[in-house]
Amino acid sequence: AGPGRALPSAGSSKWEIREKVWEHLEASGLAEFPRPVRGRIPNFKGSLQACCSLGELDVFSRAREVKVDPDKPLEGARLAALQARKTLLVPTPRLRTGLFNRIVPPPGASKEILRRCATSQGVKDYSVPVGLDGKAQVDLVVVGSVAVSEKGWRIGKGEGYADMEYAMMVSMGAVQEDTPVVTIVHDCQVLDIAEELLDDHDLTVDYILTPTRTIQTNCKRPKPQGIMWHKVSSEMLGKIPILKTLRCREKQAGKDVTLQDEHPALANTNRAAISNKKVMAANPQPRAAPGSAPVGQPHVGSEPVNPKLEGSDPVTTVYVGNLPGSLRVSELKSALRELQVVPAGLKWQGAQHRAFLDYRDQGAAHRAVSSLQGLSLGGNALRAELAKSQRSKG
Repeated sequence: AGPGRALPSAGSSKWEIREKVWEHLEASGLAEFPRPVRGRIPNFKGSLQACCSLGELDVFSRAREVKVDPDKPLEGARLAALQARKTLLVPTPRLRTGLFNRIVPPPGASKEILRRCATSQGVKDYSVPVGLDGKAQVDLVVVGSVAVSEKGWRIGKGEGYADMEYAMMVSMGAVQEDTPVVTIVHDCQVLDIAEELLDDHDLTVDYILTPTRTIQTNCKRPKPQGIMWHKVSSEMLGKIPILKTLRCREKQAGKDVTLQDEHPALANTNRAAISNKKVMAANPQPRAAPGSAPVGQPHVGSEPVNPKLEGSDPVTTVYVGNLPGSLRVSELKSALRELQVVPAGLKWQGAQHRAFLDYRDQGAAHRAVSSLQGLSLGGNALRAELAKSQRSKG
């Protein structure tokens, strides 16, 4: 058993695996800035050492254009690409503008400046956007991971951006079937992952670099073949402008670009969500000043937030945690509307970074949990689960 085997057992869900890795890195003192590592591609002690092994890979020596994600633990990989005078492409965080930026150091840049170019600030200061027609030909892809198995199965932070970036690169012809994918993690992030946890849009990796070893996975599972539109939500489409452009092109090319939430089977649930909207609007919550205790907040589980719910149908309550301190209740409500999981009642506890959502329909509550779990709001990956105490009457 290698050093990572103490972590999750097979049969865990992706979220259990993520939580355990994040927890382990913090508890063992391996987590590095930015902390806490929860909700992120975690930075770890030894990441620079692991990144140095990139230079020893043939696939790196041969590569002319290298795409490296913007995560902090991959800073050493971005530096290695710049020092080797390769073309470095970095996706814009959360793909807010375009797909890539090309990092262009000033002519004759010193080591110090190259180092700065590899940081997240440098990525902003020295970059030139590459459009869809920028004819990028990526020879090597470097992604961050939360967990990865020696077989090449990868678990990201749960927002789907790495899978989406790869699918977009396939769609624009920037990567081929055989373009190698490398991930860089701490030894404890290498663990067994059950193959049934993988979706067909999940990106697999060919090489894993850790501070102590280089693993070639020989993974035979095919990588995503482009964008699977039926897996893309209209929310994601709204967040990623370049995705809209790609979708128009693929539509013109005669592809089926029906989104996840446009399938006819889902039409009924949308109508139910609209009828819930009125309830929500009629239930405003006082907005607390940042950092203060929320105004007039009942203690958890004392009185129902919405008297109309009292004595009516049984209510299923969903707990939403890890809300960023800067988030407003209105932003959470608009996310719930976009996801079409509008609750009948909402108890906002922003100062405690959580909220409780009441649903009259159990199915809606379960849909809310699966849509909200891992959703990124204000830079935090949310936690969502059915509340521990399904509130009893009185």
